[in-house]
Amino acid sequence: MNPLSLLLLSFAMSTDAFAAAIGKGSGLHKPRFAEALRAGLIFGTIEAITPIIGWLIGQAASRFVLEWDHWIAFILLVGLGLHMIHAGLSTDEDEPEDRPARHSFWVLAITAVATSIDALAVGVSLAFVEVNILVAALCIGLATTLMVTLGMLLGRILGQLVGKRAEILGGVVLMLVGATILYEHFASL
Repeated sequence: MNPLSLLLLSFAMSTDAFAAAIGKGSGLHKPRFAEALRAGLIFGTIEAITPIIGWLIGQAASRFVLEWDHWIAFILLVGLGLHMIHAGLSTDEDEPEDRPARHSFWVLAITAVATSIDALAVGVSLAFVEVNILVAALCIGLATTLMVTLGMLLGRILGQLVGKRAEILGGVVLMLVGATILYEHFASL
């Protein structure tokens, strides 16, 4: 996987967390930088761990699917991209009535796990392409930390409209990364 694809993948993986952070930030009373950074670190850590778990699962299965690896990566990434686009187009509005100054660790961790399921699946697909999983996981974790921190701070201002659009953009980017993997496979034949 080339560095540009890895960078795009990292930020695509962070867009659903960014969207969630905007929602979490809009649910807080005047979120401060320390709270935003705390949320970013929680999300980033979880988002960095899940692709490694997925990669380990993919490595265990890779010897059985070597001839189909590029198609598996493509289908997983396109499927995840379509799921993110669908989620970005959905219109569920849940406005909390009271706005706390801070979210609990468990609320943030559970939200981070929910938004990192796609990173687990991407980790599985990364087992089928040439990539250093530790570098990929670090890039995904750092991008998520940055995006969640920004999302929390912007949440009060931007609301859910931009968050949903960010998720749609992330889905499109994931689909493009999947198409690039497929293209690179066929270009090398």
